[in-house]
Amino acid sequence: MEEQMLVKRAKRGDVDAFGELYQRIYKKLYAYALYTLKNPEDAEDAVSQAVMDAYQSIGQLKKDEAFSNWMYRIVANKCNRKMREFYHVGGELTQEVLEEKSLEMNPPDDEREMRFDVKEAFDRLDKEERKIVGLHAIFGYTTKEIAKFLMMNENTVRSKKMRALKKLEADLGLEK
Repeated sequence: MEEQMLVKRAKRGDVDAFGELYQRIYKKLYAYALYTLKNPEDAEDAVSQAVMDAYQSIGQLKKDEAFSNWMYRIVANKCNRKMREFYHVGGELTQEVLEEKSLEMNPPDDEREMRFDVKEAFDRLDKEERKIVGLHAIFGYTTKEIAKFLMMNENTVRSKKMRALKKLEADLGLEK
C-alpha cells in the first residue's frame, strides 16, 4: 500500500518519492542485471538507463501496484539490448575476464570460492533458464508471474525452472 502511494506521488513529479521507490528495488535490479550481463559495469549501466527511462515515463504506468514488475521489464529490456550489442560487436567473455570481474567485487576470502562456483553454475544455464531462475531466486516472483512476464505457459515455466534448478544442484554437488 505504501508503495502505491509513492508511485502516485512520483507520477505527480515527486522526485523524493521516485528516489524511495528506486532505493527499495535497486539491489534486486542490479543483481538481476549482473547475473544476466555478467559484467558489473554493464549491469550498472543497464540499471541506470532503466531508472532514467522509468523516471521519464512513470506517468505511463497504468497500475500503481505493478511498479516492481514494470521496472523489471525495463531492466530486462536494457539487458537484452546490451547483450545484442555485445554479440553484434563480436566480443568474447573469456574465463580470465570473468575471474577478473569476479575478483573486482572482492568478497571475503571464505566466500569468494563459493560465489564463483555458483556464478559459474548459473552462467552454464541457457539464457531462458537464467531469466527464469533469476526472476524466481533474485526477485522472488512466482511461476505464474514469471509466465506472465515471459508470455509463456505456466506449466512450461514450472518445468523449465525445475530442470534449471536441478542442473544447478548437480553442478554444485548438492544433489539429494
